[in-house]
Amino acid sequence: MDTTGPTPDRAVRPGGARGRSGGLRDTLEGYAFAGPFLVAYGLFLIYPFFKGIWISLHDWNLLAVAFNPAAKHFVGLKNYVHMVWGQHLVWGVDHLVWARAIGLAAVVAALALASRGRLPWRTAVPLAVVGVLLFGVALGIHPASDGRWYDRRFWHIVWNTLLFVLLTVPSVTVIALGLAIALNRQSRHAAALRTAFFLSQVLSVTVVTLIWQLMFSPKQGILANLFRTLGLQPIEWITNPQLAMPAIVITTVWWSIGFALIIFLAGLQEIPAELYEAARIDGAGGWRIVRNITLPALSRTTTLVVVLQIILQFQVFGQSHLITRGGPDDSTQVLVRYIYQTAFQNSRLGYASALSVFLFIFMLGFSLLQARLQGSD
Repeated sequence: MDTTGPTPDRAVRPGGARGRSGGLRDTLEGYAFAGPFLVAYGLFLIYPFFKGIWISLHDWNLLAVAFNPAAKHFVGLKNYVHMVWGQHLVWGVDHLVWARAIGLAAVVAALALASRGRLPWRTAVPLAVVGVLLFGVALGIHPASDGRWYDRRFWHIVWNTLLFVLLTVPSVTVIALGLAIALNRQSRHAAALRTAFFLSQVLSVTVVTLIWQLMFSPKQGILANLFRTLGLQPIEWITNPQLAMPAIVITTVWWSIGFALIIFLAGLQEIPAELYEAARIDGAGGWRIVRNITLPALSRTTTLVVVLQIILQFQVFGQSHLITRGGPDDSTQVLVRYIYQTAFQNSRLGYASALSVFLFIFMLGFSLLQARLQGSD
């Protein structure tokens, strides 16, 4: 019997000391590679995020706290209440007394019907509770003589931001998709045009706004000269409350098309050419091919473009700040610029942080929507 070979107890196993030391070394190397990123991520993203939430819970004057760190005061959710609810609200018996009396009478009638067996108690009791809270309590709340419902500018600015997103995102998506379909070919002219359309994306917001300020100028602008050539009166784009927002939308669409165009082109190049060849053999025309092959194959790409554009456009700042200064009459004021004004012009850093948290919730909601839509495909 040969006893010179290694015994089972002495045999080297993959999970032995050497394997454990190799796994530990790989783990340490992984942490070493990821460490700088994790440190930077924590310092420049995680910490500022939670610091912003902490500031939003304070009455924090930027200049006062800069000279005296003890000048801040903890106010809890007061900034959020002021933003979406109001301040100096009181409850009064005589406020909307007739509407409240009618509502409470309806509650009593529902309970009476339940006692006679005409309405189930499981329905009448919840209705009665809701009715008492609504008509007995909620309708009695109203602003005092020096109070008001919510921040007067906040909801108007939220609507401006939503309107900007609703006008910009579909325009960018449709135009970029159409251009991508038209330029999805291997030719010298198509390559040159793809480059030309993408060039606007590499420009800074300052250059873009300067270009379009000159375009929209009613005196020496290109559009004004075109209208004069046609015998028409030049349009006051920037100073007209009805046209200032469309002017910013046009600027943003021109600036944003290049990014969406590249994403759509990448998606188009993933579609097998055999599908188009089979469709042409079957006699399908251009529009039928786009409707039945191109658009379904680009569904996930379109979802990505739309959600990314929504997230980007909710953060609009430079166009509103540099072209119209948020005017005229707050018609182009948007959330990010309002946060900037509140923090650095009015020194209300606590309230500005609460506005930032509100905007973050919007961004988080659309990010979750993106994950859900991609997961369902």
